[in-house]
Amino acid sequence: MFRTGYHGTSVRDVVAAAGAPQGSFTNHFRSKEAFASEVLERYFTTVKGLVAQALDDSSLTPRARLKRYLDIITGRLETDGFCRGCLIGDLSLEASGSSELLRTQLETIFQEWREPFAACIAEAQAAGEIAADFEPHPLAGFLLASWQGAMLRMKVERSSAALDRFKTIVFQTTFKELS
Repeated sequence: MFRTGYHGTSVRDVVAAAGAPQGSFTNHFRSKEAFASEVLERYFTTVKGLVAQALDDSSLTPRARLKRYLDIITGRLETDGFCRGCLIGDLSLEASGSSELLRTQLETIFQEWREPFAACIAEAQAAGEIAADFEPHPLAGFLLASWQGAMLRMKVERSSAALDRFKTIVFQTTFKELS
């Protein structure tokens, strides 16, 4: 699904890649949609681990933790040659219009994903590290949505340029360090 997308991936492709008979797939999953849901859940578990790695690092200031997360993800994207982005974002674009199951799962994921960022932003605001002009939850939603957009451009450009632009602009404006 990373390489060919939700609609471009068939059950036949999945079982061929797994070296398994097609009957094994249908024994475990009712449909490709159910399989994609499980893939999405496992992927999000990995993402939550990366979020915790950055945002739970109390040796860094809250603002630095936010930047650290983006740097961790940039490194992972670089390892993939800037050709694969985030499966959550990719499926949001491709499958949310054709699968109510995946659309609602993605909405739940984004709500859960936003929480640790909102908490870190609130901590940065309380410490006087960044401006408190906006509430933490909308800022966290903005951060995640804008980052997804930067990843889309990254895949088109096949470089870190869009990610670097995003980080530079967001940390010189919205998350600007207060003096």
